[in-house]
Amino acid sequence: QVQLVESGGGLVQPGGSLRLSCSASVSIFTIYAMQWYRQAPGNARELIAGITSTGMTNVANSVKGRFTISRDNAKNTVYLQMNSLKPEDTAVYYCKARRDYSDYWGQGTQVTVSS
Repeated sequence: QVQLVESGGGLVQPGGSLRLSCSASVSIFTIYAMQWYRQAPGNARELIAGITSTGMTNVANSVKGRFTISRDNAKNTVYLQMNSLKPEDTAVYYCKARRDYSDYWGQGTQVTVSS
């Protein structure tokens, strides 16, 4: 019902920045929350940031002060601005939408932070 298309992943050096985008196939006003998760090999999937339809945001302590989640309602898109990237930020990043008590996941995009 809800398709999510991600972009923006890639390879970046420590201290660099990336901005991930997640575009939804429906108005994000109809989505209760959009969230970013990440999962590194061998690790559990971790919630790192979320934004509600009202604009309330939360960011995990592990990335607080470096990552910012935002949205563009006109584009039905949420963003994850990642600054001061560290090697431990390396993971597959997933966008998730919660709508009508159902979850919808993006395909995931690889972020690699390495020298």
